[in-house]
Amino acid sequence: MKTTIELPDALFRSAKAHAAQKGLSLKVFFERAVSTELRAKIGLSAQPAWKKSFGRLKGIRAETRAVQMVVDKEFSRIEAGSWK
Repeated sequence: MKTTIELPDALFRSAKAHAAQKGLSLKVFFERAVSTELRAKIGLSAQPAWKKSFGRLKGIRAETRAVQMVVDKEFSRIEAGSWK
C-alpha cells in the first residue's frame, strides 16, 4: 500500500542519511522503523527470539587473544628437537 507522510525536513534528512549508512532504501528503513515501533507497543521484542542472545559474547575475542598469547609464549620455550 502506498501512503504519503509529512516529516520535518531535519528528520527526513536524518532518516535518509541513516538509511544510506546502513545501505537501505528509505522504503525498507521506514518499514523496519514502523515494524519495530509497533512490536514495542504490543510488548514484543524488536528482534526475533533467536537474535536475543547475540552480542553476549562480545568479550570472547579479547579473552581468546589473551589465551592464545599465553599458549604462544609457552610453546616458544620448547626446543625444536623436543617435538620429535
